[in-house]
Amino acid sequence: MLNWLTEPLQYGFMVRGMIAAIIVGIVCAILGTYVVLRGMAFFGDALAHAVLPGVAVGYLVGGGAREPVFWWAMAAALLSALGIGTVSRSGKIKEDTAIGIIFAGMFALGVALISMVRNYTADLSHFLFGDVLGVSRSGLMLTAVFGVLILLVIVAFYKEFLLISFDPILAATLRLPIRWLDYMLITLIAMSIVVSLQTVGVTMMVAMLVTPAAAASLITRRLSRMMVIAALIAVFSGIVGLYLSYYLNIASGAAIVLTCTAVFAVVWIVHTFSGARKLKANPR
Repeated sequence: MLNWLTEPLQYGFMVRGMIAAIIVGIVCAILGTYVVLRGMAFFGDALAHAVLPGVAVGYLVGGGAREPVFWWAMAAALLSALGIGTVSRSGKIKEDTAIGIIFAGMFALGVALISMVRNYTADLSHFLFGDVLGVSRSGLMLTAVFGVLILLVIVAFYKEFLLISFDPILAATLRLPIRWLDYMLITLIAMSIVVSLQTVGVTMMVAMLVTPAAAASLITRRLSRMMVIAALIAVFSGIVGLYLSYYLNIASGAAIVLTCTAVFAVVWIVHTFSGARKLKANPR
């Protein structure tokens, strides 16, 4: 058993991948609590796909290097997030409509760019489906720096984000800058998506934002506890998923997401049956 646990850690790429998975798991889970509470899952999914043009351009400009992809994807994510926020807050277009328009346009642009450079399609699949085992030292450093930055902003504006998530009317009464707080939150979501890009990829990014937080929301309704439980679920899923990827020879990003989904399924089943038992014990 000890050899089973330590064997993968003999390789530097596994250690880097595990550290990246832990950082990404914590960041996405904590930020994901706001996504779940505010019903922003579609927004997160749209942003995850809207970074595709940045990925394609960064890959072409950088000649395949990972760092240019990171910065161009960040630019695409921030542009899409701010575009959705600006269009939806104009009062003429609803938020879900704005999300659909920008998501479809950006994703189509990304597909068009990829189709123009067919030789690179195979390499770009790492960004679509994740390649956590290919994380370099510089990539890990970027992930850590932006991950810490996102967490610091969440800690600094914890009370404000809490108010606009649970009681926006009270937040307006207290004259909080709700619009700027909303822009800040969607910017953090955009940054977290790019930070997680290499770990789980574009196509499965939304799972890391939503699934751990959704599972935690079934266990507790207190935000601070929800964040801690969601982070623990995400870290557990990242570590177990990497071990499954190593021993079963399956895609690392898919293994992480499937583990996370399995944890949610267990929590949901336990929550559902425990609720049914309580209802039978205390019928009204």
